This record gives sequence, C-alpha cells and structure tokens, in this order.
Amino acid sequence: AVVPLVLHLLLRQRPRRFEFPALQFLRRRQDANRRQLRLRHLLLLALRMLLVALLAVGLARPRVKISSGVLGTQKDPVAAALVFDTSKRMEYRHENRTRLEVAQDLGSRLLGRLPPDSQVAVLDSRPGPAAFQVDLGAARYRIEHLETTTVAQPVASVLAEALRLVSQSELPRREIFVFTDLARRSWPAGQSDRLKAHIASAEGTGVYLIDVGVREPVNMALGDVTLPGTVLPQGSPLDVAVEVFAYGGTAERLVELYLLEADSQNGTRQPVKKGAQAVSLEGGQSRRVEFRVSQLALGTHQGHLEIVGQDGLPADDRRYFSVEVRPPWPVLVVATPPANPAYLSEALAPTPLRRRGEARQEITVIGSDALASQNLERFAAVFLVDPGPLPAEVWQKLRDYVASGRGLAVFLGRNADRSIDAFNQPPAQEVLPAPVKRQVRDKEGTLHLAPRDYEHPMLFALRDMAGGVPWDAFPVFRYWQLGDLGAGARVVVPFSDGAPAIVERPLGKGRVVLVTTSVADDPSRDPWSLLLSGENAWPFFVLANEMAASLVGGTAPVRNYFAGQTAVLELNPEWPFRSYLLTQPDGLEVRVAPDLKQFVLSVAATEQLGNYRVQAGGSEGGVDMGFSVNLPAAETRLERVTQDELARLLEPLPLRIARNEEEIELDLTTGRVGRELFPAIILIVAVLLAVEHLVANRFYRQA
Repeated sequence: AVVPLVLHLLLRQRPRRFEFPALQFLRRRQDANRRQLRLRHLLLLALRMLLVALLAVGLARPRVKISSGVLGTQKDPVAAALVFDTSKRMEYRHENRTRLEVAQDLGSRLLGRLPPDSQVAVLDSRPGPAAFQVDLGAARYRIEHLETTTVAQPVASVLAEALRLVSQSELPRREIFVFTDLARRSWPAGQSDRLKAHIASAEGTGVYLIDVGVREPVNMALGDVTLPGTVLPQGSPLDVAVEVFAYGGTAERLVELYLLEADSQNGTRQPVKKGAQAVSLEGGQSRRVEFRVSQLALGTHQGHLEIVGQDGLPADDRRYFSVEVRPPWPVLVVATPPANPAYLSEALAPTPLRRRGEARQEITVIGSDALASQNLERFAAVFLVDPGPLPAEVWQKLRDYVASGRGLAVFLGRNADRSIDAFNQPPAQEVLPAPVKRQVRDKEGTLHLAPRDYEHPMLFALRDMAGGVPWDAFPVFRYWQLGDLGAGARVVVPFSDGAPAIVERPLGKGRVVLVTTSVADDPSRDPWSLLLSGENAWPFFVLANEMAASLVGGTAPVRNYFAGQTAVLELNPEWPFRSYLLTQPDGLEVRVAPDLKQFVLSVAATEQLGNYRVQAGGSEGGVDMGFSVNLPAAETRLERVTQDELARLLEPLPLRIARNEEEIELDLTTGRVGRELFPAIILIVAVLLAVEHLVANRFYRQA
C-alpha cells in the first residue's frame, strides 16, 4: 500500500521554472548600466582629482627656464651693465625728445628696479675700458650726464666689452641692457666673431635690447664733401660738391655754401654765403649738389655746406671743408726731339689762362739732354714726352724724386724705338710700372681710349658725361704693348682692344703714370695719335689736366679729417716758431708745440666738428693755416638692422627686444625667474572644468 504512494510522489510532474524574457533583458541591462555608471564615476573622480592637482600646482606658481641665464628671485643681486648708444644718431628728435633722452629716462627707471647690492656699470659709445660704478647713485649720475660723441664705436663693440666686464663679477646672475636705436651702422656683421667669443666666455648672462629708435624716421642729410683737392693752384676755381639724401617723406630744403672771411672791423672770421640751391627729394632719393667759387686769394680757405632749417637730426645738416690756394704748380716738361712738347704744354697751361694768371700749372720745357743737370726739387711733377733711352743715373734721380712725394708722367712714342731694352733694364723698371714689349699698329684708325669706369681721380671730371665722351673721334694709330704689370700697378684707362693705355704705379710717397702712346706728333707727319692734336680734342685735354692734378696731389697736405683722427700739419723747416695757436671750432684757443725734428704739428684732440685754425707770428709775415673735422656720413645713416640680422649676430643668445617699460619688465621677469606656468595652468584648469561640467551633465542626464 505504501509502494503506490511512493511511486506517485516520485513520478508526479513538477512545476518548471521559466524566466520571463522581458525580465531577463532588464536584469542584463541593469548589470551593464551598473558597470557603466561605476566607470563614469571613476572617470569623473579622476578628472576632478586632476583639476584639484592642477589648481594646486598653479597656485605654487611654477616657472620654466627658457635661456641660459641663472634662475632665482627678483630680489637676488645682479651684476648689471647698462650700455648706451651715444653716437650722434641718438640726437634724432621725435615727439620733442631725442633718442638719448628716451634712453636716459628708461635707464634711470630700470636702475631703480635693480635689486639692492647689485653691481652696476654704465657704458657708452666712447672707446675705452669699462668698470663698475661705486654704487647705484654714481650709476644714476653717470646716466643723467651722458652726451653724444663724434668718435662713437659700434654698439656691438661696446656690448663685447660689457660681456667681458660682467663675466668677471662674482655674482651668479649677470645682466646687460643695451639702449640703442638699432641702426645698422651700430651692428656691423664684421663684429660677429668677436661678439660670439665674448658671449661664449660669459655663459649665463642675460642680454636685453631696449629699442629707442624711430621705426620710420624722416630726415634730410648731407653726405661727405667732395673737393677737387686740398691744395688748389692760384686762379683755379674751387668746386665743392655734396650728395644730399632724404629719408622718409618728401622734403624740400635749401642747401647753402659759406666761406669764412675776415671781418675788417674786428679781425675775426665770419661766414659769408657764396651760393644756395633748392633741393626737393622723395624718401629714399639722393641728389648731387655742386657749387663753384672763383678768384680765391692765396692762403687757407675754410667753409661749410649746410641744410637750411631744422629736421629730426641736426648732426648731418652741416659739412666743413678746408682748402689751400697756392701759386700755380711748377711742372717740368722734358721733350726729346723730334717730339713737339707744345701740344701737352698748351693743354696743361693754355695761353689765354696764362695771360690772365689763371693757369693751374706753370710750365717749364727743357730737352732730355738737360735732365741730368736739372734741379727737380722745385717742381711738383715731371712729364717725359716721348723719351729716348736715359742713363741709369737719370732713372735713379727720377726714382728718388718720385719717392719723395712727387709725380712723374711718361708718354712713350717713336723715340723708344732706339732701344727698347733700355726701358727694361733694372734702373728704368724701378720707376716704370711695366716692361715695354713691342709696338702695335692700327692703320685703320679704329683704336681709341675706352675707359671702363670713371672712378679714378683722373677721370672724375668726365664722370657725369661718361656715356657721351667721343673717345672714338680721337684715334690712336700706334702704341707700345706692355708686359706683366709690376707690384701695385693698375690700368687706369685701356684701349678699345683691351690693351693698357694709361697705367699708374705708386712709388714711395709719389706716383708714376705711364701713357703707352705719344701726344707729341704733328697730325700731318704720321702721328701716333690725335689725342691732343686732333680737332677740338677736349677729352684728353681734360684728362691731361686731371692727370697733372693727380700727380701734384701726391705732395698735397691733408686738410680734411674725420672726428677722432689725428690732424698732422706739415711745417716749413724755415719757420722759426716754437709754438702755434690752435683755435678750436668752439672758439677755445690752445697753444700747441710742434715736432721740430719731423717739422709737423700734430693735433690729437679732434672730437669737435668744425673748422680749426692754426696761427703763429702775427698777421704780417706769420703763419695762418687750418684743417676741418667732419663726422663720416655713414655715422648718421638711419637704416635699421633687421631682427634676423640681430639674431644671427647675437646667436646663441635669445633675442629680447623691448620698446617700453612694460616690455622691459616682462623681459626682466622672464629672464630672472623664468617664464611662469600659472597662466597656462589656469587656462588648462578652466578648460577641464568646462569639460567636467559637460561630461557630468551628460552622464547624469543619461543615468
């Protein structure tokens, strides 16, 4: 009876468990959502932890080193050098302030920001070693009393000296501040090697450039004065020329010429206007202005050219000059028959000019047989016209004559045919610029002079008409071919076939000019050339006179100098004076003792620009001479150097250029304590906060 019950219980159907598909989906979805939510919470937690960490780092104000300088705090003492460009360009006035005044103001402000116990040196453009000032007060006084100088060295050179000075300091932090107008003249590429050597030896020094220049200057300037020579023969006109430059906008100004003339009432010299020309130029243009003054008396004449009115830079508005008028140059013309010296003599001293006393040369003509006994010392130049073979002692005499500072011109012609070898012997070759080889003929008459350029003093007078000189109208039929030129010799004018026509050679203090064709033949008797005997042969007439001026110029004294150069005045050994009165441009009179062994008077103090006067022995029978001092025209060029050029010059230093006090402060902070990361970190924190806000809203909205 129990068995059926047991079987029933074992075999009965049991309920089967079935999971509702919707509930199964919901359970799986719940697990996935739980995992996603946990992951989102972890991401948000990491993002918020990163925000807190970045905020903490930002509040710590971290800094990063971006140069070779030594990092520290703003209060650490420094070895500082303040370099001021004190060239005359710094007198450029803009907004009623010169560039030097702006630099002094910024320098004084910067000095107040230097940490206590700092070592400070103030350097300017004057040559000389640098040293640290005693204290900040002494440095401030030095800054306030800075003045421009006419003997300024490039800022790059002063910077090199500053690097040398601060590298000797025991302070670990070293800084150099350069106040400059960034003119290209102050940053020559030639200073690169020297500057980089000092940069390498002063590792860790911070260099800051403070630009006080004007980016678009407006100015009108005079270039260097051009004169026909420092010594003029009596009766010769004085031609004064100068180039006028314009920077910036259009300018129209008046250029005037003044000569100093004695005032009959008080005996002093006063400027008297001798000419004026109006000049109108666009920015970047230039124009040559020329003046001529005639009938100058014997003696020294001084004057100046000036631009009338005011502009940004007065330092380049006036140029000074000195010339000396002497009796006509005594020139000896030596002719060997059958050569006719009349053509050359008439070209050097035309008869109408001789009669009026206006000839530039006083000509003496002798034969070649009288040359050995002729005293050459009283002649400023000697012209050998178609010489034949000369004795060795005559060549020796000519060599000594030229070496002493005189000039010699040799015109070869038919007489050289007598013995070519005589011109190639050592005594002759010590004088001539090249050996003589052979004679070249051009029967068709197509050969002529053909100057390649007109930059030599012999050709200056023809430069303005270079393209219109009819050289081909005055043919050359025969000339002497030369061998290799000697040391220092150069071709001044070639023939149209490229062969040398006029060759010049320096010899001692003087010069030798060799002309390879003759100018002493009658045009009706198989002439070698028509250079002087042709009809209206004005080109070689001008050339011959400029040749003479160039040769006698070897004895001309220097009367025009640049600031800082030592002026040397040659004295006559017969003058008995033991001292000379030097009157400077500002009127100060100084007694100067001459060198009676060398018979020269040297004046080293030439920083003032203007005309200097030297006197001795009174007005009657005494000495009255002078010289002029100018600033080189390049010193006042206002073209600015580019940042790329500066970067190459200062490499490997970082280029830091500031123009105002705020930029200086920023550069200082960056250089001293590094670049702060706080602004960048706070910016990142702000971005991350925005991202966290968007992500959190998205996560929770979806949840």
